[in-house]
Amino acid sequence: MQTENPILPSGYSPVAPGKVATVVTCLEMREAPALRPSPETGLTVERWDKPLPQDYRDLYRTVGQQWMWVSRLIKTDDDLAATVQHQAVEVYVLTDGTRRLGLLEMDFRTEGECEIVYFGLVEEAIGGGAGRQLMNHAIETAWSHPISRPPISRLWVHTCHLDHPAAVHFYQRSGFTPYAMMVEVLDDPRLDGTVPVSASPHVPIIEPVTAK
Repeated sequence: MQTENPILPSGYSPVAPGKVATVVTCLEMREAPALRPSPETGLTVERWDKPLPQDYRDLYRTVGQQWMWVSRLIKTDDDLAATVQHQAVEVYVLTDGTRRLGLLEMDFRTEGECEIVYFGLVEEAIGGGAGRQLMNHAIETAWSHPISRPPISRLWVHTCHLDHPAAVHFYQRSGFTPYAMMVEVLDDPRLDGTVPVSASPHVPIIEPVTAK
């Protein structure tokens, strides 16, 4: 992951009203780890072949709204379809046979590596081993060598403090090693209706001052 932004100085850096700042942690693994035990959940992981943009957004919003996932919500249908229906992007769902309870998006478009772009569960599926089941599937899939794509030498993911507070620890226990930290500043999506005002209550809303 690369950025052209200058390195922030030590100390406090102000964030403009109407913006949100988050610390991003990038993690990677360079070889397949031994998988951690996965408890029996009664759930299955299924490939979601060429998801339609609105169907994808619906699950994306259900899984990620609380953690302020927004990038897929602001894409046009054509742009979103071009990404999630790309032959080198694989989308999986965790399901109980009736409902989709988890989302996994894996991007193999960069030769020799795979990015776990999105990984998450609906709120009621968190805990009880569903996350471990989905992550084991992600790791096994990434390091497998099907005829349809070349093998990788690097699997990576990034998360931020807007995500579930246990995310970094979960990734480390899964075999990922942190290698970089960045600060991302973005427009607060709660102010323009992209996500509800009630989303991410752990992050305060600071509205811009309007001229009188």
